Formats: sequence, C-alpha cells, structure tokens
Amino acid sequence: MTAPAQSQRDEGQRVGVRAYADAEAAERDLPALFSGGEHPPEYRAGVSAGYAWALGRDARAPVTGAGAKGVPDMELLTAEIDAAVVREDEAAADPVTRDYVRGAHAALAWLCGFSDRRV
Repeated sequence: MTAPAQSQRDEGQRVGVRAYADAEAAERDLPALFSGGEHPPEYRAGVSAGYAWALGRDARAPVTGAGAKGVPDMELLTAEIDAAVVREDEAAADPVTRDYVRGAHAALAWLCGFSDRRV
C-alpha cells in the first residue's frame, strides 16, 4: 500500500489531523520531551521513527515497513496504528520490540488525533 505522492509541502498540508507545521514542531520538541529519561531508548526510537515516516522523511513505515512517497495519507497512518496494536501484543515477551512499537504507536496516535499526548 503506497500513499499518494506529495511533491511539496504547502501551508495547508496535514499529517493525519495535524497541520504539517504542528507535526514538525512536535518532532523538534522530542529531545526536550525525552530529557527526563522516563522513556526507554527503544520507545524514543519508535516515536522518532513514527514522526519521521509520517512527515514523509522516511519511505518505510516504522512497524510494517509499508512504503509511502511523501506524507502518508490518513488511511495509511491508521493502518500503521492498527498494525502497531497487533505487533505490540505479539511482542509482549520482547520488551525491546514492544517498547519500539509502543513509541511508534504513540506518535502516530497523536498525529491522527486519537491521543492528546505527543509521546
């Protein structure tokens, strides 16, 4: 499943339900949000991967590896969230994978409007 290509960012472009500029600002705030050390490194990596993919900076989705050109559409973002829920259950005995998937899920859930927490 590949999202439609988005050749350039415009002021009205969305990342899920968020304005692209808001999603970029949230990504820039990640170091400060993680400075307290309460999240494991794998969780932080998952959050970063989720934002990078959703902003069109990484062609591969963080959980499924699905391809997207540019910013993935809402359908692809929510499919990745669904996959993260399943993968998290499958990885219950593997804390490294589980934490990474939880981080990706947290980022994508905020971008899609399913959560008020950015991480």
